[in-house]
Amino acid sequence: MRIGLGCIPCFLRQAFEAGALVTDDQEIRERILREVLSRLTNQSFDKTPPSVGRDIHRIVKLLSGDNDPYLEIKRNSNYLAMRLMPALKELIRSSADPFETAVRLAIAGNMIDYGQGDRIGEEGLRKTVFQCLDQPVSKDSINELREEIEKASNIVYLGDNAGEVFFDRLLIEELEGYPIKFVVRGVPIINDALKEDAKMVGLDKLVRVVDNGSDVPGTILEECSQEFKGQFREADLVIAKGQGNYETLSDEQKKTFFLLKVKCSVVSEHIGYQEGDMVIVRSG
Repeated sequence: MRIGLGCIPCFLRQAFEAGALVTDDQEIRERILREVLSRLTNQSFDKTPPSVGRDIHRIVKLLSGDNDPYLEIKRNSNYLAMRLMPALKELIRSSADPFETAVRLAIAGNMIDYGQGDRIGEEGLRKTVFQCLDQPVSKDSINELREEIEKASNIVYLGDNAGEVFFDRLLIEELEGYPIKFVVRGVPIINDALKEDAKMVGLDKLVRVVDNGSDVPGTILEECSQEFKGQFREADLVIAKGQGNYETLSDEQKKTFFLLKVKCSVVSEHIGYQEGDMVIVRSG
């Protein structure tokens, strides 16, 4: 999908917030905003939102000298999510359909998204997660996902954010024995998960963890490593978390299940769901 008018103020907000994270120097923050404004003024609308978002955050990194502005936020997100895991694992064990509960929790974890300006503490996270368990998610879509996983011989699972990877582990634990590769970003971008985040949650002990070689907060195949592109082509099923992966892969002719919370009006209009909805969408 391509950027919409509603993306422009969001890009500027991201630049403002990222600038505030990396420096108190008002001159540097002003330079960041002016450079971003200049870029947006001439921005073509034929790019995907994550492509433009990557360009915005490259400006922040270049002008601030900070290669990972969200590092501390990612660490805090991981620790917040970690503290919830015992209760959520028990919830899955005691549920009538552990797979469905794990899928719901994996989608609920997609709320941990600082690219959308979200700020959430431990109690807020706990409350929101349990509220998400009562939100409607298509039973037919859950069962279709279950059936396709059972038939698959090579699954690529595209992760999204730090913190969220703990929720992904809950689902992957339910898929023990299935051939899964878990994919993270190759370079720091916003609060997206890297290999160290996946290792912190122990995903490397369950499945093979790979990075896509890219700093896009999504998956633009032509900008990924040759190794990852080969792994993507060889997969017979892709599970893709989050808006960024949806925004960059929704037009690909590949059997893909997108698991996400709808967080903005641009995606809402494209995907056909309301903001705040938890959705499973199939393409390919």
